[in-house]
Order: sequence, then structure tokens, then C-alpha cells
Amino acid sequence: MTPLIEFRNLYKIYRMGDNIVRAVDGISLGIYPGEFVAIVGQSGSGKSTCMNIIGCLDVPTSGEYLLNGQNVGRMDDNALAEVRGRMIGFIFQQYNLLPKLNVQENVEVSMMYAGLPRKVRAERAREALARVGLADKLQNRPNQLSGGQQQRVSIARALVGRPSVILADEPTGALDSKTGREVLSLLQQLHREGNTIVLITHDPSIAAEAPRVIRLADGRVVSDGPAEESPTGSVKGGE
Repeated sequence: MTPLIEFRNLYKIYRMGDNIVRAVDGISLGIYPGEFVAIVGQSGSGKSTCMNIIGCLDVPTSGEYLLNGQNVGRMDDNALAEVRGRMIGFIFQQYNLLPKLNVQENVEVSMMYAGLPRKVRAERAREALARVGLADKLQNRPNQLSGGQQQRVSIARALVGRPSVILADEPTGALDSKTGREVLSLLQQLHREGNTIVLITHDPSIAAEAPRVIRLADGRVVSDGPAEESPTGSVKGGE
């Protein structure tokens, strides 16, 4: 099987005065369709840089980044934006919902740039919200929802474009532990339905909820394998 996401000897190097920072230092890896993978590491490990490259928000200094077999690491900003809108669904720590729009409208807005008819946008938004358990909240404003419900709206917004990859950046970071576990359970459900999910986190106990964990340090992969074998110091499921 061809990887959906592939790094080939990837580097991202920044110059800060006389210093050279190797944010990504020669990483090669592949993530396959239908996988649920966590990328974990502390501040400065390179995980955020990897996330930005995977999400077509940045490009490598050298090496190759292939998304569904296409070398996107050398695209210009317009081409990256097109690929990003078509293939990546983002879930962020902060929900980034528009306060003046209701729940359905917040999900629909992500499809407006795709030029879809209003009726199609509405149907897809309602379908995505039903999948995350919010079919009865379509007309609510964000300030009428709990933090967990707002994150579910952002997950619906990520799903609605039917992306190739769901990229979740610290999706439980703004939530209490109980609500965070509910959001993780929803991501696991989406994985079982066949979605490809990449979870970025600094928390080993959150990473351990994914079947595969890639651990980074100093811009390099230090371990890559099943969660129960990853040297994170945590046991899958929090047991």
C-alpha cells in the first residue's frame, strides 16, 4: 500500500542570527490510509513543525513530503491552499468558531470556498453534526454550548469536506479530563469508520489512545510503533 503521508529524509531548518535550528532533522516516515497515528513530543521536539508540513501550512527546507503520492513540499502558497482545502480537515485546541453564526452555519462556512450550492452545504453540515451527536444543536450559538460540544462542532467542520486526513492539534488541551476522553472516544470512532487521523500532542497519556505512536525529540524520530510499546511511561487506556 502507498503511504497517504510520506516524509523522505525531511529537514526544516531555521536561521536565528548566528544559530541554526534543525526543527525537523532528517525524518523519514509513512502514514497509511485508515491509520490513527499520534505524534508526541515536548516543546522543541519538532512535532508542531511536522504538523504544519503535514497540513500544508509550511514547506520543508529539503527532502520530500508526499501527500497521496503527490510531492506537495515544493508547491507555492496558492497550490498549497488548494490541497489544504481539499485534503486536510483541521481540529485545533481552540475551537475557532464564529460567535455570530449558529452551529450549522459554523460548519457550512468551511465549504463556502469550495463553491458548493447552499442546499448541499446545509445537507452536509447537518449530516456531519449528526455524526458527532449534535443533531439537536443546529441553531445554537457557540456561547450556548459546553467546551466539549464546541470541540465536536470543530470536528464536524473538519469532517464536512470529506478530507483525506483529519489533523488534530492538541484537541483535548482546552478541556477537562472527562470531556477530553469523550473527544478522544469520538476520534477513535471516526478511525473505526475508516478515517485517517493524525493526532499531535505533548501528552503521552493522550498519545497512548492511538494505535500507533511516533515519538519525537530534537527534530528526530526516537520511537515509532504500537502505543503499548512506545516508551512514553503510560499505559494505553490509562489503566
